[in-house]
Amino acid sequence: MNLVNLFMFFMLQFILFLGCSSSIDSGVRLDIQEKHVIMDNGIVQVNLSNPEGFVIGIQYNGLDNLLEVLNPEFDRGYWDIVWDQGGKNRTKKGAKGKGRLDRMDTTNLTVIVKNEEQVELSFTRTWNFSLEGKLAPLNIDKRFIMLRGSSGFYTYAIYDHLKEWPAFDLDNTRVAFKPRKDKFNYMVIADDRQRFMPLPDDRLPGRGQVLAYPEAVRLVDPIEPEFKGEVDDKYEYSIESRSNYVHGWISIHSSESNGIWLITPSYEFRSAGPLKQYLASHAGPTMLSVFHSTHYSGEDLIMKFGPNESWKKVFGPIFIYLNSMSDGLSPIRLWEDAKHQMVNEIERWPYTFPASKDFLSSAQRGKVEGRLLVRDRYISDAFVPVSGGYVGLAPLGDVGSWQREYKGYQFWTITDDEGYFSIINIRPGDYNLYSWVTGFIGDYQYNNVINITSGCNINVGELVYEPPRDGPTLWEIGIPDRTAAEFYVPDPNPLYVNKLYVNHTDRYRQYGLWERYADLYPNEDLVYTVGISDYKKGWFFAQVTRKKDNNTYQGTTWQINFNLNHVNINGTYKLRLALASVHSADLQIRINNSNATSPPLFSSGIIGKENTIARHGIHGFYWLFNIDVEGTILVKGNNTIFLTQANNNGPFVGILYDYIRFEGPPDINFIKDQN
Repeated sequence: MNLVNLFMFFMLQFILFLGCSSSIDSGVRLDIQEKHVIMDNGIVQVNLSNPEGFVIGIQYNGLDNLLEVLNPEFDRGYWDIVWDQGGKNRTKKGAKGKGRLDRMDTTNLTVIVKNEEQVELSFTRTWNFSLEGKLAPLNIDKRFIMLRGSSGFYTYAIYDHLKEWPAFDLDNTRVAFKPRKDKFNYMVIADDRQRFMPLPDDRLPGRGQVLAYPEAVRLVDPIEPEFKGEVDDKYEYSIESRSNYVHGWISIHSSESNGIWLITPSYEFRSAGPLKQYLASHAGPTMLSVFHSTHYSGEDLIMKFGPNESWKKVFGPIFIYLNSMSDGLSPIRLWEDAKHQMVNEIERWPYTFPASKDFLSSAQRGKVEGRLLVRDRYISDAFVPVSGGYVGLAPLGDVGSWQREYKGYQFWTITDDEGYFSIINIRPGDYNLYSWVTGFIGDYQYNNVINITSGCNINVGELVYEPPRDGPTLWEIGIPDRTAAEFYVPDPNPLYVNKLYVNHTDRYRQYGLWERYADLYPNEDLVYTVGISDYKKGWFFAQVTRKKDNNTYQGTTWQINFNLNHVNINGTYKLRLALASVHSADLQIRINNSNATSPPLFSSGIIGKENTIARHGIHGFYWLFNIDVEGTILVKGNNTIFLTQANNNGPFVGILYDYIRFEGPPDINFIKDQN
């Protein structure tokens, strides 16, 4: 590239991402009115209701309001919680995970910071016993920040439950924004997950046909014919926490394109660790930054607070970022700019500008570093550096408890090629160190409690994970990666297609795939033969129920056939079942015994409330079962394991397997015979 072309390239980038930042920079201004309060830095103007703290207007790039002006003021930009009374006072509806929606309208406005460089506003609501049963027993402090020269604004909140207050449950909390439907028509949540979206009107009766649950609608008469026949469902656009940093909407029009984005620079304040799936942007247009929810997890992730339990947590800040572009350039470049801004925000974390003492600066936080090795003695005696393993600090608990943790903060990183890791900006407190490694089953937990203090730098040295193992692998199905993605995912019914996921790596996000099992196995269940079958083609991604003609369902029994050249009748074999998700399933295991009325070798009982199958996920919680198999029940030659999912209560009952392994006894002579 010559100098002229190089100059033109950088000028193009400058023009592309300049947006409205060419406005005269006169610092940040604040205008407090009787019903409204306005923050304005010459680039963006944000209008909030006073004292409720709803974002009722965002003015940018000549548009009077980027938010949906047809909605009432409380339904444009807001924080909310879903909560219920705790214990025996929880309502019957709430017991099913519905709870009570509270838009967190506040009663008092305080100006925390006001100068040309920054404005920070605090909208608060104080709880007292006269509100018992009416509002969640929380003191709420919603903050909004605008900085000089910034093309956007920040918001965060502090929730505080005092020890003497009553018990309560918190099911869900988030920030929501609803851009204008007449402007924002293109949604982006990832490089390979972006598209023009249908209108909310297309989901209404007459234009949309509700399917198995209200969120899933088949578009039978959409305003734009290109969407006819597609299924729209917000769960098709969920994102894992570890990837959920930026998403949003683009207004694509002939004269000007604008982007509105939610940037979450850290997931330390989200529940359940890096693999937890959360709703993001979806038809509406709607954009969400969810901090806690029971989706893909169920009742295990309802926050339960006792009557004598104090709790305080800071959620955020998150950044609402705006960008724009003039004629002649691809509006998708706005997405590239949003990703660039995301990187900037991550690098600035933790921010220096929030004024609340509850948001801790980098100097008030600590650091943990070390190296992670793995040793599986039946593969190698060597201590192998873990590349790409997840290592994290989470509140004290049992092995693997981080995935069900929700009251505290979590801090995660990924090991480098040599197994080294560094976890930075950890809030003070006591933590366990946890890890898991793709390619190996189970969870690692460091034996010692790690106490983080301000400014500390702790080196834990070399940590060795020895995954569960009793004997050599006789056979295995799948890849131990905590998902069912490697198994067979069928094409959707042509009536229920989302075009985004046709020939897509996330093909499991199509609606109705659970019904395809009965299409492929109308009478007999899946049979897998070790050494002959290919799990990529012959292992259906979910063991679901089979729908019958009278709209009832039946449990299913899958078979694994395998051959043993030798059986050690005095030895104990091991069947290891790693599950990627479970919903209301009763897993029963029998070996060389197809009689479903006989006592099983193993029974899980009904477990799981994750609803992953209905919500187009490929994983929920990780489950690991280790089952002893006495050599006396095996035979030389052909053997069969029967995996029965016995619960027949509906279409979404089922199991997503992650990985199955059958190990021989820990007997040296036997190992030699098998080899």
